[in-house]
Formats: sequence, structure tokens, C-alpha cells
Amino acid sequence: MTVIKKKNEVYLKITAEPHVHKELSEHFMFDVPGAKYMPAYQKFKWDGKIRLYSPGTGEIYAGLFDYVAEFLEKKGYEYTIEESEQYGKPTDTESIISPEAVTGYVRTLGLPFKPRDYQLRAIYQALRYNRKLLLSPTGSGKSLIIYAIVRWHLDGWYRNCLIIVPTVSLVEQMHKDFKTYGWDSYDIHKITAGSEKYVNHSVVISTWQSIYKEPRKFFRRFSVIIGDEAHLYKAKSLAGILTKCHDAKFRIGLTGTLDGMESHQLVLEGLFGRVNKVTQTVELMKKGHLTPLKVCVLLLKHGFVPFDDYPQEIDYLVSHKKRNNLITNLACDLTGNTLILFNYIEKHGDPLWELLNSKVKDNRKIFYIHGGVDAMEREEARLICEKEKDAIILASYGTFSTGINIKNLHNVIFASPSKSRVRNLQSIGRVLRKGDNKAQAVLYDIADHCARGSKSNYTLRHLSERIKIYEEENFNYEIKEVKLKND
Repeated sequence: MTVIKKKNEVYLKITAEPHVHKELSEHFMFDVPGAKYMPAYQKFKWDGKIRLYSPGTGEIYAGLFDYVAEFLEKKGYEYTIEESEQYGKPTDTESIISPEAVTGYVRTLGLPFKPRDYQLRAIYQALRYNRKLLLSPTGSGKSLIIYAIVRWHLDGWYRNCLIIVPTVSLVEQMHKDFKTYGWDSYDIHKITAGSEKYVNHSVVISTWQSIYKEPRKFFRRFSVIIGDEAHLYKAKSLAGILTKCHDAKFRIGLTGTLDGMESHQLVLEGLFGRVNKVTQTVELMKKGHLTPLKVCVLLLKHGFVPFDDYPQEIDYLVSHKKRNNLITNLACDLTGNTLILFNYIEKHGDPLWELLNSKVKDNRKIFYIHGGVDAMEREEARLICEKEKDAIILASYGTFSTGINIKNLHNVIFASPSKSRVRNLQSIGRVLRKGDNKAQAVLYDIADHCARGSKSNYTLRHLSERIKIYEEENFNYEIKEVKLKND
């Protein structure tokens, strides 16, 4: 008989026959895509696999209980669940919590606006089941969900809450959002680089970079752990933080999108809990919560250009004068606030910035945002753009695809090719927020055809991945071919 018990709030402890341990180990083992390109693999220090189950100790992340149970049932293996005196059962839930009780409680918070139905459902799921990975797209109001969860744990149970975010900008934004919702509490502490960490505040908002090296004693007082934009954490660092929280019974992760890798999702679910899809972008558009999106793919026809590898193709594209002129001319011709996203600062961002400065006239405001620009300057740019009607923001994907909220964005231009599902959806989310006099948002996806006949070049194959995303999300898209002769 297989026995499943909580070791703590991080791990399950499974007692079973040796062959069951072996089968569980094989079932929860995954190949990492692209592992062969990683230094550890090339130096023979790692076999390129992720192992979520340890057959030696019988341990696996507590959030994967359902998957373990499903596997054992499918195999026909009997199992029993034992209760830990300190941590209870892996199946424990807050049975007294009802949707009606949650709705009633949220009403008492005196929010400046009425919460949406899906937000109330997400809050209920998080409170009822203790552990959840809430999948909710950009613009769906995740900060309100977090706020209500935090207030519930504080007001009724006096539980200390740790909110972890990936960037300094999001620390500041979360704090501002809480104030907007009506809670200007002295009991909130923000941790960024150089901040005091060992404080007695009930609510702490921190970047993961600021705390992942802290010892277990730092995390001991927190009963509630909330991870925003959970997909952005480095897996090792996220696991390093969450596995130190032995006594944190309540774990909620939030993300706008997952990358489609089963292993990545299972790690997040193991640390936080099962995925719960809160809503979808297309539903938010239908209900008027987000701006309708039109995708215009500009397929630049270069003629045949042979490339030895992907880096060579990228170097060719980002330095292509006519391509860069097309991008900057497009930005200058568009009406409304326009965001241009690029991938390489020196190779692409700097040339685009020079071109924009030579073309922009009539005191039109332009901004250049990348990793070297501090958080205060980014926030200043955001605030200015909220008031502007015709600004241009040139920004790197890393700084603007996540965590910068500008309601008044009308257009976004993908100047650099990418096949990342997470990056593309997060970037699109920047332009979908509702704003005054904003009937439609437009994405201009710059793609490149440099191949001969039916063959594809590297970045053209990336376009096919983006097209899949547009179709899966039911976005309205069209492809326009533009002849672009080689330099």
C-alpha cells in the first residue's frame, strides 16, 4: 500500500514499494528543450532532464498531489492519505468558504469600482483551495485579485503575507494599486535592492532577486506567499524561495500566460498549486474590458539571402538600413501613442533611436527605455505617456513586455523577431488596456522573408509560431507583403 503524507508545506512524503518509486520517478522526469545548448549539458555536468520526484526520499512538490493520485489510480495502485499532525492532509481545503461569503467580503472593502465576476471567482478559488496558479491575461486586473486575497488573510486571520514580483517597477506599481483600492496602510513594506529585509510589517512586497539568497528564517513568519508574473522567475531561484517556506500553507501564483512546456507548468503547479484559468483575452475584448486588437503582419520580402546560422540572420536584419527606416517611418506616420519593441540594445535599439531623433518633429515626445534606464525614469516616462496622445516609446522586450502599464497605448510594433509565446502575449497585453478615445489597438508584426522558393529562413519560421498564437487567441490578423531590396 502506497502512503501519501505531507512532509511540510513544500513536499509530500510518499512511502511505497521500490517499483512504485521507480515508476513515479520516470513519470515525473522531463527533457528540457534546448538543453544541448546549455553550458552544464555541454560540460557533462547535467543530463538535460528535470526530475520532480526523488525515488530515494519519496519526495515531490506538494502542489502535485493530484497528479500523483491520478498516476497511481491509472496504474491500479491502491494508496492511502495520512494526516500530518502539524501540516494536515494534502487534500485539505477551507470548506467553510463559499462564493457568496467571498463576494460579500469583497463588497465590504469599499473598492472604487465593482469587481468583475471572473475576479470574484478567482479570489474564491484561491481562498477555498489554499493553493492555486491563477492564469489570467494582461489587463484582467490581477492586482485586485491579489489585494482581496491579502486583505482576507489579514482582516480575518492576521496572517503575514509575502508578495513576490519580478521587477522593481512591479513593486512600486503593486503598492500604488493597493492605495488606489483604498488601503493606504503603514503595515506594507517594500523590498528592493538595498532595502531593509527583516521587518515586522504584515505585508511585504519584494522582488525575487532581493530575497532569494535569504535563509529559511527570513521566510518563517509568512503564512501566505503570492507570486505575481510567476512565469518570469528563474526556475532555480523561484524553487529556492518557495522551498524555504516550510510553513506557508497558502500559496497563490499568478501569470498571464504559460510557455506551453509541460515541465515548466508542473514546476509552477508544484510550488503554488493546480492551474485555474480565470479568463481569456478574447472574452475580455467581447465584454469591453480590453480594447479590440487588429494584427497587421508586414512580411518584408528581401530576396534570397543565405545564412549560416541564426545569429548571422539576426545581425543582417537589425543592421538593415531600409528595414530600420521602414520601422521608424511607420512609427512616425501612426497616430496615437506607439510602442516599438526590440531585442538588442546596441545592435538595434541605438540605431532605431538615432533614426527616430532625426525624423520626429513638432516637439513630439519620444522615449528610449532599456535595462540601463533606472526604474524612476521608466515610471516618469509611463506617467508622461498616460497624458500624451502621440508619443513614441522605443523599448526593449525585457523592460516593457511585462510590468509596465500604460492605458493610453494605441499601437505596438514588433521590430525584432521572436517565437516566445510568453513574450509575445505579454507584449501584446501592453496595448490592450482601455483608454480614453481608444476604439482599437493595432499590432504591427515585422517579419522577414529571405529564403528561396518554398524554403524558410530562421525568423520566418518564428513568424509561423506567432501566427499560431494569433489563431489560438482568435486575434484578427492579416498579412501584407512589402518588397524590400537588400542593402
